[in-house]
Amino acid sequence: MSDTVITIIVAVFGSTGFWALITGVWQAKTKKKSAESKLLLGLAHDRICFLGSEFIKRGYVTRDEFENLHDYLFLPYQEMGGNGTAQKIMKDVERLPMKEAVKNEQQSL
Repeated sequence: MSDTVITIIVAVFGSTGFWALITGVWQAKTKKKSAESKLLLGLAHDRICFLGSEFIKRGYVTRDEFENLHDYLFLPYQEMGGNGTAQKIMKDVERLPMKEAVKNEQQSL
């Protein structure tokens, strides 16, 4: 490499404006991702609480309902750091009797 190219590279990486640009882009992406994560966590919380409450009111849960609630909503919710009410509801759902779905039963949930 020529001395001029090296000088330009050092000047770019050493400039305050370059790092300000990098920091600004990173912060914008972090805030957006953070907001999306919070929204997703909130939606999962709402759905877990709603469905779990409905199963608790009904007094039982089917295997498919339990799998959908536990594996596809609760575990990712928990992995993202969710806790509290949704965990309590999930524990209550785990205690429900498990029944097989009736073929003609239309699920309105």
